[in-house]
Formats: sequence, structure tokens, C-alpha cells
Amino acid sequence: MNAKHYLCLAASALAFTCASSAFAQADLPDSIKVPAGHKVSMETTGVGEITYECKTKADNASEMAWTFVGPKAVLNDRKGQQVGTYFGPPATWEAKDGSKITGTQLAVAPSGEGHLPYQLVKANPAEGKGAMHGVTYIQRVALKGGVAPSTTCSAANKGAKEVVKYQADYIFWASN
Repeated sequence: MNAKHYLCLAASALAFTCASSAFAQADLPDSIKVPAGHKVSMETTGVGEITYECKTKADNASEMAWTFVGPKAVLNDRKGQQVGTYFGPPATWEAKDGSKITGTQLAVAPSGEGHLPYQLVKANPAEGKGAMHGVTYIQRVALKGGVAPSTTCSAANKGAKEVVKYQADYIFWASN
């Protein structure tokens, strides 16, 4: 998803008033589409990194795997200005005005080889008034990178951490 999918007017450095095109959701897998009755409240691009740790698999103690530890990213508006941050765990989106949200993952879908999956998150009520107030869903789209390292994870490097660069658009939705 890119800027051409939306006609947006900047309302402030933190929030946007956007009229989404009906086709904006059409290009996405059904599992991560936002339910009807919602509109885009803010569009951001997250640029940052994801940390992975070499650990024993939770479901098989005899195998090792790179395990997601958490993200750390800057959220920029469509003009490239920082409007917030994304970090975790738990996954937290925080606007520069101090308002923030966490959420529960509802669905993921493949987005392409070597890229994190698309994601749909149901937002918890925001803490604080501001850009995150009223957000009901967050979509992660337009992904670049972020997958677990391709280096070996074994007993020899158990506990090792690796940081992987990534970029993703985070689209924030509110009820109509």
C-alpha cells in the first residue's frame, strides 16, 4: 500500500484526515482487511530493526531457532517527519504527543519472500488523548525485510542476539 491509495490532508504533525479509496483494501489478503465501518486516521512508515535471539524451540527442546524478541522503529508521516515510535514487547505504538496503544494480533498473511508478513492488529483503548485516541485497528503493509537471520542458530550460539533492519507502513484505523 502506498500514498496513492489515499487522499490525505495533513491536519497536524501527528494526525491526518484521510478519505480512503475503496480499492485500498482490495489489494490485500482478506485476512488482514479492516472490517467495514472504519476509516484511516493516520498513515506512517516504520523504519527500524527487529531483534531475534537464538533459543530452544518452545515446542521442541531438542531444536534451536531464531526467536522474535522485539521491534524498535521510528514512525514517520508521509513527508518523512517523525510522528512517533514503535517498540515492544508488548507491541506499542506511541505518538510524539504521548498517546499510545497496544493491541492483539488478529491475523497475518504472507507478503513476499524475505519480508515480514502482513498483519492486522485490534487496538486496545489508547492511553492519553492525541493521535492514537480512537484507533481501533492497525495494519502492517508495504513490508521490506525484518525476517529472522539466515545465520545458524545452534547450541553453540544459544543466547546470541541479532538485529535485522526492516521497514513497514503502519496504517491506523478508527471507527467511522
